[in-house]
Amino acid sequence: MRLPRTIMIWLAGAAVLLPVAACSSDEPAPGRAPQAATVAPSEEPEEVNAHPFTGKPYGKLKPVLAVKIENTAAGKPQLGLKSADVVYVEQVEAGLTRLMAVFSSKVPAKVGPVRSARISDLHIAPQFGKPAFSYSGAQSKMLPFIAEASLYDVGDTRNPGAYFRQPGRFAPYNLFANTKQLLSAAPKASKAKDIGFTFGDAPAEGGVDRKSYTVKWPAARFTFTWSAAKKQWMIWQDGKKDMAAEGGQLSAPTIVVQYTKTERSEFHDSNDSYTPLVNTTGKGTAMVLRDGKAFKANWERESEEDGTTFTTQSGEPMNFAPGQVWVALASRKPVIP
Repeated sequence: MRLPRTIMIWLAGAAVLLPVAACSSDEPAPGRAPQAATVAPSEEPEEVNAHPFTGKPYGKLKPVLAVKIENTAAGKPQLGLKSADVVYVEQVEAGLTRLMAVFSSKVPAKVGPVRSARISDLHIAPQFGKPAFSYSGAQSKMLPFIAEASLYDVGDTRNPGAYFRQPGRFAPYNLFANTKQLLSAAPKASKAKDIGFTFGDAPAEGGVDRKSYTVKWPAARFTFTWSAAKKQWMIWQDGKKDMAAEGGQLSAPTIVVQYTKTERSEFHDSNDSYTPLVNTTGKGTAMVLRDGKAFKANWERESEEDGTTFTTQSGEPMNFAPGQVWVALASRKPVIP
């Protein structure tokens, strides 16, 4: 059963005042007439809206912007990831990874390096409705698929004025974008909505204490290390701290390692290395990291228009800790490039 999207906070309970001589029973004391209990008026519950992407309070739901971000050493440090609501890690050609950062509750002024789209992006996007989608090109064979996808194309070809070359970096890792201009080009982009996530207290049972957890792809490795002081999972990639251009190490209170079926798609790069297709619909297993613990979970997404639900092994909602969520789309049997 899905948890509600509002957090109900009861400010004051009703206090019941009874005469001192009253019995604990509902029956009146011998020789005395029943006396009415005096009930202090209770205040109405205050509703605090919880954002569907982060579980944090919000005032107004805003449009969704998804951006493809470079994720190799040549493109680091990335700019804007700290502000993302959700960050997806996807396998691409040659066993490397690329990110799709989803923004809505907080949008940075600039983001990048922006890189090319992949077929897996088009299968992830529909659960957000029709978001604005920022990317820098794609294989010509894939362009018709992008045109038909559930998204607003604000890529560098359609919206070149929103992009700029960042000084001090070299191509193709120097293309950045102004997010205000990206969203202006997609005035009808869908606003944030339920994508299946639930937030709240961690399950009382099932969690195992973990100081770190490592996820591997054929040519990339992420390690998430718990910081009790910061109450965050600190992110490391390929043995190095994953630093942000804004300063500090990237981190998140919740990490989801979603094990998926990864197979070859019909696309490949100029070196004939096949583009993996990450299947994010159906059912599977996951490992959810929060509060210094690892929880085995199950995931399910009935169709591309539906969100992805996560449940404990006993079938209860697998709550995330409020804040940014990283979803690492991993495969136990990675595709061979």
